Amino acid sequence: MTPLANYRRITIKIGSALLVDAAGKLRAPWLAGLAQDIAALKAEGREIVIVSSGAIALGRSLLGLNALALTLEQSQAAASAGQIALSQAWSEALGQHGIVTGQILITPNITEERRYYLNARTTIQTLLGLGAVPIINENDSVATAEIRYGDNDRLSARVATMIEADLLVLLSDIDGLYTAPPARDPHATHLPLVESITPAIEAMAGGAASHLSRGGMTTKVEAGKIATQAGTAMIIARGTENHPLAHLVAGGLHTLFKPATTRAQSRKRWIMGTLAVSGTIHVDAGAARALSQGKSLLPVGVTQITGTFERGDTIAVLGPDGREIARGLVSFDSDDARLVIGKHSEAVIELLGSSNRGAMVHRDNLVLTGNTDTTQRQEAHHEPG
Repeated sequence: MTPLANYRRITIKIGSALLVDAAGKLRAPWLAGLAQDIAALKAEGREIVIVSSGAIALGRSLLGLNALALTLEQSQAAASAGQIALSQAWSEALGQHGIVTGQILITPNITEERRYYLNARTTIQTLLGLGAVPIINENDSVATAEIRYGDNDRLSARVATMIEADLLVLLSDIDGLYTAPPARDPHATHLPLVESITPAIEAMAGGAASHLSRGGMTTKVEAGKIATQAGTAMIIARGTENHPLAHLVAGGLHTLFKPATTRAQSRKRWIMGTLAVSGTIHVDAGAARALSQGKSLLPVGVTQITGTFERGDTIAVLGPDGREIARGLVSFDSDDARLVIGKHSEAVIELLGSSNRGAMVHRDNLVLTGNTDTTQRQEAHHEPG
């Protein structure tokens, strides 16, 4: 079984030092090999999202700037010029295999503020559904030292968890985590598997490797904490080969960080433990039964709504007897939700537009918290055997 065999949706992070040479020129043959690898994975039915560094490195060369001494304003200018070149490079490389790309530039508020988060996630998932490969980078042309991720390792982890990727692959200039930085310690031992990120694991990380990179093993381990705690596995692998993903699939040395929980368990814990309830939705017996069977909450089964909330807020779902049976992330603002109480999906589309698929709370965004008597009876009725 190959290292990627069990993963369908994969986020791949590409570092600047892999994509751009020391002179600030694109490593076109390397990118062509990676594009071929990505095409092969897509042909197997996998969804691929790319988080690509390289805009500032390319922009420095285009604008004739000193690579080692950039002011904030010069870095922003370099990012602006370089992002065009970076986007074009990806479009051309993947276009050779009939793959369409979409560019998304992200700032921290997009992954940290609920409304922006949902919009970005929807855009990425729509691109994936259409067979495209999203190319994501931090929007360095407007980011400042105070409002930025600081490196694309952490950004890629945020993106991977946002889109519920099965796996995050960090391609680097090193083939995984060692017990100590191997460049400084010849006795350092490679770790093929990290069960959990402990303080001892964190202590093994070192600093950034080159002037083209802001990160190092430290930020990769920090990215691993973000990803694995949300149920996404992570691999650190060497990316310097001309076909880095093919090399990995063929058994190339790497470190796998196991997810702390399954993604479903992590999402339930997140919904239940970290988000305040903004309102309540009362449902009839039929809707309560449907939820107990793992289905989405549709407006037709809603009888009453209380509170004021926005799309993406956490709401409590109450059964016919007024007891809480579930919590979830609501798909509508409270005003729109009240408009569609008791209505079938066709009527919802007529009222709110074709972009609304009809679910008040999608099953992927809902966790059962208890059973009303009705739900318990229905569960007993449907028990196998």
